[in-house]
Amino acid sequence: MRLHRLDITAFGPFGGSQTVDFGALSAAGLFLLHGPTGAGKTSVLDAVCYALYGAVPGARQSGQGTTLRSDHAAAGTRTQVTLDLTVAGRRLEVTRLPPWERPKKRGTGTTLDKAQSLLREYDAAAGAWKDLSRSHLEIGEEITQLLGMSREQFCQVVLLPQGDFARFLRADAEARGKLLGRLFDTHRFAEVEKRLAERRRATEARVREGDAALLADAHRMQQAAGDAMELPELAPGEPGLAQAVLTAAAVARTTAREQLTVARCRLTSAESAHADAEASLHRVREVARLQRRSAEARERAERLAERAGAHREAQARMERGRKAGMVAPALELREAADAAHSRAAAAEARARAALPAEFADAGAAGLAAAARRAAEELGGLESARRAERRLADVVAERAVADRQERADDDVLQEAEAWLTGWETTRPALQTRIDTAQEAAGLAERLALRLEPARQRLAAARVRDSLAADTEEARRRALASAEAAARAKDHWLDLKEQRLNGIAAELAAGLADGEPCAVCGATEHPAPARKVAGHVDREAEERALGDHQAAEERRVRDERRLGAVREELAAATAEAGDTPTAQLADEAGELEAELARARRDASALHAAQQELRRAEQERERRLTDRRQAELRATSRLVQRDGLEREKAALEAELAQARGTAETVAARAAQLERRAALLTEAADAARTAEDSAERLKDADGRLAEAAFRAGFDTPEAASAALLDDAAHRELQRRLDVWHTEEAAVRAVLAEADTAAAAGLPPADLTAAEAAEAAAGLRLREASSARDAADRRCAELDRLSTRAATGMRRLAPLREEYDRVARLASLTAGTSADNERKMRLESYVLAARLEQVAAAATVRLRRMSSGRYTLVHSDDRAGRGRSGLGLHVVDAWTGRERDTATLSGGETFFASLALALGLADVVTDEAGGVRLDTLFIDEGFGSLDDQTLDEVLDVLDALRERDRSVGIVSHVADLRRRVHAQLEVVKGRSGSTVRLHGAG
Repeated sequence: MRLHRLDITAFGPFGGSQTVDFGALSAAGLFLLHGPTGAGKTSVLDAVCYALYGAVPGARQSGQGTTLRSDHAAAGTRTQVTLDLTVAGRRLEVTRLPPWERPKKRGTGTTLDKAQSLLREYDAAAGAWKDLSRSHLEIGEEITQLLGMSREQFCQVVLLPQGDFARFLRADAEARGKLLGRLFDTHRFAEVEKRLAERRRATEARVREGDAALLADAHRMQQAAGDAMELPELAPGEPGLAQAVLTAAAVARTTAREQLTVARCRLTSAESAHADAEASLHRVREVARLQRRSAEARERAERLAERAGAHREAQARMERGRKAGMVAPALELREAADAAHSRAAAAEARARAALPAEFADAGAAGLAAAARRAAEELGGLESARRAERRLADVVAERAVADRQERADDDVLQEAEAWLTGWETTRPALQTRIDTAQEAAGLAERLALRLEPARQRLAAARVRDSLAADTEEARRRALASAEAAARAKDHWLDLKEQRLNGIAAELAAGLADGEPCAVCGATEHPAPARKVAGHVDREAEERALGDHQAAEERRVRDERRLGAVREELAAATAEAGDTPTAQLADEAGELEAELARARRDASALHAAQQELRRAEQERERRLTDRRQAELRATSRLVQRDGLEREKAALEAELAQARGTAETVAARAAQLERRAALLTEAADAARTAEDSAERLKDADGRLAEAAFRAGFDTPEAASAALLDDAAHRELQRRLDVWHTEEAAVRAVLAEADTAAAAGLPPADLTAAEAAEAAAGLRLREASSARDAADRRCAELDRLSTRAATGMRRLAPLREEYDRVARLASLTAGTSADNERKMRLESYVLAARLEQVAAAATVRLRRMSSGRYTLVHSDDRAGRGRSGLGLHVVDAWTGRERDTATLSGGETFFASLALALGLADVVTDEAGGVRLDTLFIDEGFGSLDDQTLDEVLDVLDALRERDRSVGIVSHVADLRRRVHAQLEVVKGRSGSTVRLHGAG
């Protein structure tokens, strides 16, 4: 970092505008910033710090920046600090304007203007400055990133302020480590420590999880073993847990197998006892069955003896029925002959009742002769029937001819009436067709004109609508732009207020004994306090969200305005400047004319169809008239023939009818008489034949009953059995014989007879003995099955536990390895004798380099007496690695830097700061510190030491580095030629440059 120019206006004691040319001062390498007490020497350094970080060092920072304004400044002059510098190879210009209470432009009183910031970068190619940012937060982050230091660290390393000379020299290991870590970017080693610790926790969790699963299997094995297994008193993750579980599982498996052997022996004994009990039960059941069989057979024999009389009666009844069965055919024949004779006599009586009285006493032959005579007379009436039917047809034909004549007369009259008006109908139809054809042509022409008119009208309406939309979109876009500007200003205000009060926000998280996140100090004597109206992160983020949403609405409304304007231009180009009302009238007139033309043209097809139908109707009418005239001529000839045929037929029928009204009535009379006479003759002959068959059947029945041993046919009929009675009687006889044979067979069995001679069998005792043996067998089988399952479950769980142990072995090795590495890098391992963390180890190496570089200058400043050395000893109960000691060459002893005197502490701190700047510059990727300010402390040096210190500072020019000494010691004005003098006055301080190029 190299400073070029500092512009100050109304800042601190400077009432007007002052410019400090650091470029000219730095060219001398060593320059002096002096002036009387209270003139503002330190305020120059405050301005540098404020330009870079927006805040002044430590104790001088207060409020929101309003106290930075000079009390000597004019009311209309605003406080401003501008710093031109080069950092990381980039030429930058930072401008800061703190909050300002200015007089109101209207009325009385003051108003508060917000703080403002501007960061610019010089573009060498373009030869001009370009703006980078106006955000306080963005500028602060950019400067902090480029310098690699916070405000507190910058003040400690670059701006060594009054009273804080030896802070870095006397700082504890933790505070010194934080500063060195930022300067040398060693946080990646802290990340390694963190990653190893996280990996250790992750692998430890996985090992614990595996041990927990193994211990869960052990609990399952203990449950399966019936609590006969003792679990190891170890927690998941402790060494030896897996082996202890496997050992306990082996003991449990051995015990389970012994229990299985005992259960199998018991099962074998129970099976033998149960088989003996089953055999005994079977024998007792068989004896009981034979005894019951013998008793039942004796009871059945007794019941047969009781029913012997009924059995003999049934046998006699069956024998009589068998003999009656020999007479049954004659009985059936007689019954059939009697029934047939009764039916024939009844039929004869019905037939004779329908005949006239003259045939009441006639025999069968007389009735047959009368029937033949009636049939001969009926045959003679057939020709008369044909004549009667023809006469009816002639009358019908005459009636049809009369109806056709009347119909033809109507057709002729209607045709003549219609054809009379044809000459006037056809011209009228042709005129309608011509008119409709002209209307169709007009409709086509109007349709071609109407579509462009409609398009222009639609475009005009869109044009009018878009004109209003354009104005509305313009108003909305303007309102969105104003709202976006207000939202942005509000967000920037809140952001500036939060940055001004960030110290109070950070101080809220401080705790006694805990290091500060900014400076690293563990003591917090005066932490900043939040003032009324403090802005927190949530309020700033809400304002940022509102600003972004307003900006999105502004862009959206501007896009909408552009789109509406484009649509309006397109609609205007199509519609022209003609008013919409005029275009609507023109389109309406065209639509009305087109509707009338289409209405007239729509009648064309109907007129053509009507003309075609009229011509077809004319042809049909002419044809109907010709056909009606032809039919009238034919009917005259047909009518004469029908009259002659009708007269002949009527004469023939009058002779054939006789006394009947018609020939058909006479024929019906003859047919009925012939049928009745024939039916009566047949019935008389049938009755005579049935009487003969009945007489013959009576003789045969009497002979059959005598041969069968019955006195009369009636006795044989009474002994006769029907099929149902015969089957029932035969069934009873068969059941008797079957039961008798079965009883004899059972009583003849040797086993049954032997069992009957034995005492009664005790089946209940045998069944109880068998049940007890079965229960013992089931219990033994269940015990054997439980033992089998216990062995199988223990084998399965043991196998799973062994598999889990083998699977967990690589993870245990990984955990042991990672845990050793994590403990080693964290400084908690026994192998790490000095309890030094990895980052501290790296920083210790850097501190050794810093101590070596500082020693080169310290030895010159102390005339070879003092040397700075790095110490990795532990400080109290803390960790080691970042200690600093001074070696006194006069005594040869190493002692703490706190034992140095005031002057010795000053040049030792100065040497350490210069050495730190050298190492940081030489470190790849480190920040180059080209400008260093030393504020006071030189008054504690004697002349010789002062000369040696100045020689060391003057030698920095060899490395293109400059050192600014802030002091009011008069002797320094003689020794240092390049000077910046701060002169105080009643109207404010001013600066003067002396002895610089």
